Amino acid sequence: MAELPSIIPIFPLPNLVLFPGVSVPLRIFEPRYREMIADVSTSHGIIGMGLLKGEWQDKYYGHPDIFEVGCAGKISELVKLPDGRYNIVLDGICEFRLRREIRDRSYRQAEIEWHVATPAERECDDETIEGLREVLFSYLGEPALEAWKTMVEERKLRGADLVNFLCFHLDVTPLEKQTLLEAMLNRADCLIDVLTFRLEERRRGGPSGPGSDTVQ
Repeated sequence: MAELPSIIPIFPLPNLVLFPGVSVPLRIFEPRYREMIADVSTSHGIIGMGLLKGEWQDKYYGHPDIFEVGCAGKISELVKLPDGRYNIVLDGICEFRLRREIRDRSYRQAEIEWHVATPAERECDDETIEGLREVLFSYLGEPALEAWKTMVEERKLRGADLVNFLCFHLDVTPLEKQTLLEAMLNRADCLIDVLTFRLEERRRGGPSGPGSDTVQ
């Protein structure tokens, strides 16, 4: 991975947790974030995605709290619309931890600490992947068969790439996804724990009713 900047813009959202290796389309319409895209598109093209925390609604146009751990993405596609808005595609590249915020622009920036994993650290052993496959099949039922075939056999997703894809696309809450992001190298085990808890909740007649969960 090329040298990463120590200061990046932060784009906080209430319901999106980005993961490395995952791409997400975004429409940028607020003036402060249009300025962010204009600035970053002429430099490193990297944006840090952060999840808003707590009662953020009343402070949205200020600086509501965000979780310290986020994931940065690099702009891979950018279209400026006639009305000044942008359509972008952001490719997740790496997790980071906030060190301090910098407030000299209309948008938020932060000095961050990167959490770069080696290829060996990103691998998952066969036992963990098999455990994940079993709990995913229990969680999703029959649709998991086709989803697993698409992910593993057709898209050739392996190790951390497979785990990150599932973490992003599974229909679990943003807070659960934040927990998964913060698990870092223990993410596969954490995902198994989250799905196991959801299965137990379902068995007890909780909110995760049959057929309510999918890979999007």
